[in-house]
Amino acid sequence: MSGVRAELLVTRKRASTWILLAIWAALALVFAYVVPYVTYLNGSAPESLADVLPERLVTSLMSGVPFFGGVLALMLGVLAVGSEYGWGTLKTLFSQRPGRLQVFAAKLLALAATVAVFVLVVFALGALTAYAIALLEGAEVEWPSASLVVRGLAAGWLILAVWAALGVLLAVLFRGTALAVGIGILYAFVIEGLVSALATQVSVVDGLVEFFVRANGYSLVVALGVPADDFSDRGPGSFSGPFVSGEQALLVLTSYLIVAAVVSAWLLRRRDVT
Repeated sequence: MSGVRAELLVTRKRASTWILLAIWAALALVFAYVVPYVTYLNGSAPESLADVLPERLVTSLMSGVPFFGGVLALMLGVLAVGSEYGWGTLKTLFSQRPGRLQVFAAKLLALAATVAVFVLVVFALGALTAYAIALLEGAEVEWPSASLVVRGLAAGWLILAVWAALGVLLAVLFRGTALAVGIGILYAFVIEGLVSALATQVSVVDGLVEFFVRANGYSLVVALGVPADDFSDRGPGSFSGPFVSGEQALLVLTSYLIVAAVVSAWLLRRRDVT
């Protein structure tokens, strides 16, 4: 536990953690509340008011988690481990009493807790924003069921944790941050993005896309009640399918999380730290 506390302290002291949290919170609120509410005020889409009321808290916030939140979580994962290579602190850590796997496990637990904070902060800010809008508009305040909120928090944590674990894997693989972040963003935007777009035109690609992180993340969100059409016009985060069942999405994402953590631990244990 002392190792986890130490890693949490390092995470709190790292400026990039707060910067990524601020960017993630701002993006989530802008896309989930500011844009729909401004659209409603302009009179171009009166029905958009329903999307920003407390009853739609989970479905409104979860729309941006699979991609925009995922990319930021990937950066968080890269920095959690990759920065240790840049600072040259891994040698010091590994020369202390705990073994390599113990140090790495502490980092993963601290990262998992940080991801949970990211999800909780966005949900808390979303709830406050939705409540304020309801009061301004004189709308009835109705909250989603507790079970839906819990499932939304769990799904949000899992999706972000998978992306963060991929970031950790890239950081260990490339022994640093710059190349790991570049490759991660390239993968998220180009490989998963372009191949997913081709899936609507080339049926052969459908089977491959069904195992992508993006496809399973969006499918898990759809299982919570978010309409699939909500993702069709989101710029680089657009996704038109194919969608899989919620059970398959949960299984695939959990597999990504486990495999990324195991491979990262194996690489860190086997290779020399230079």
